[in-house]
Amino acid sequence: MSTADLLPPFATSPPTADMFAFPPTRYQGSKRKQAAAIVGHLRDLDYTTVLDAFGGTGAVAHAFKQAGKHVTYNDVLAFNHQIGIALIENDATRLTDAEIEAIGVCRSGVSYTDFIERTFAGIYFADDENRWLDVAVANIRRIENRHKRAVAWFAICQAAMAKRPYNLFHRGNLYMRTAVVARSFGNKVTWDRPFADHFRRAALEANGALINGGGTCTTVCGDAMTVNGQFDLVYIDTPYINCRGVGVDYHHFYHFLEGMVRYDQWPALVDFGYKHRPLTRAPQPWNDAGQCAVAFQDLFERFRHSVLAVSYRDDGIPSIDDLIAMLRRVKARVRVHRGPARPYTLSTKRNTQEVLLIGCD
Repeated sequence: MSTADLLPPFATSPPTADMFAFPPTRYQGSKRKQAAAIVGHLRDLDYTTVLDAFGGTGAVAHAFKQAGKHVTYNDVLAFNHQIGIALIENDATRLTDAEIEAIGVCRSGVSYTDFIERTFAGIYFADDENRWLDVAVANIRRIENRHKRAVAWFAICQAAMAKRPYNLFHRGNLYMRTAVVARSFGNKVTWDRPFADHFRRAALEANGALINGGGTCTTVCGDAMTVNGQFDLVYIDTPYINCRGVGVDYHHFYHFLEGMVRYDQWPALVDFGYKHRPLTRAPQPWNDAGQCAVAFQDLFERFRHSVLAVSYRDDGIPSIDDLIAMLRRVKARVRVHRGPARPYTLSTKRNTQEVLLIGCD
């Protein structure tokens, strides 16, 4: 039994209508549905500046932005960094209808390469879809405005996930789309919808999510331990490691999205030893059951002068009691909110709970 304060669960009231302006996302571990409740549980605290240290989809950072906070969004992945630029740093710069429609169209005088079509034939998408991606990526890279370019990156990443079984790139399973078999589910309609349609939908959703909450919001891309600055509150939502010691490896699950954003570097990053062409592994302590506890403690120590808000799962490694004990080494008080059961994609466990830990003085 921990000595932390046990408090009411998540989502005791539904999120406000404005919270649903944040775009739907197929990203594993997204806190979109919990974002309003997470920020709501912090409303009694006095804070203005926030670091979202593992920004991911940006859903929680967006909720902080709506609450008028000065938000710094950080993520180590380049494609997530573009999400932060598009939806957190950006207040009002949108893609026009004409820009959306032109994204997959070859332009006169522009030289297009075929890296995706050559490298990923038959793995994730059909040949014509791979050609569309090569063209669209080249056009996005030519967009001069930083915020418009980021909105386009957001949209193409969302489009690519929508067309993937399980919304992941953990294996090459194009056959699930192309096999002529009886189907009892409707995902094939989504998988076969043209990239241009998915891109348009995602771009319009991003356009609709842009707000000026009154605070100044910025983005950085790197290890959470290296983020500079002092923050009143640090929100921490690391990759999750389950009780069997298996972690969620976002770098592996979404390597294709990372490759698109790092298109020039992509050929040198691909691990051709695997049929599904992932990026060369980038070890992180957050995916290692033997290292993550030390990483948590180091992170808590690094931001010991901030309010620490930690999202995790109740069956993870470290355990919730372990995290509480670590927080109590740097904070006088720890509050615990338990959320509803919410399984991850591909998970067979249906009763794990979201937990929000709040360490404060």
